[in-house]
Amino acid sequence: MNRHWSEDLALEQLLASGLKLVCRNYWTRRGEIDLVMRDGNELVFVEVRQRTNTAYGRPEETVNRSKRARLRLAAGHFLQQYAEFRSQPCRFDIFAVTGNDVDNTCRWINDAF
Repeated sequence: MNRHWSEDLALEQLLASGLKLVCRNYWTRRGEIDLVMRDGNELVFVEVRQRTNTAYGRPEETVNRSKRARLRLAAGHFLQQYAEFRSQPCRFDIFAVTGNDVDNTCRWINDAF
């Protein structure tokens, strides 16, 4: 699977903020989770979205109702597969990147939905 540069950027910044990587690009037929991380005792499912500009909206606005539903299903599948995380509180974050791999602006939306 090819990883997008925005996922690398998100991972780098989230690690610098103290989160710990659990899993990257967790895939199931129900959907994919870009990053699964730990923030203290919380399990964090991170959706990374990137757009070159905001002419048609911000990247985080692309996480619509159906995308959120697929992320929830994928997170449920992850928790079924990894019992050690089932008792931990969970949240969904969005890491939005506007720009390109050289010049960009990032926005980390904690507990986005």
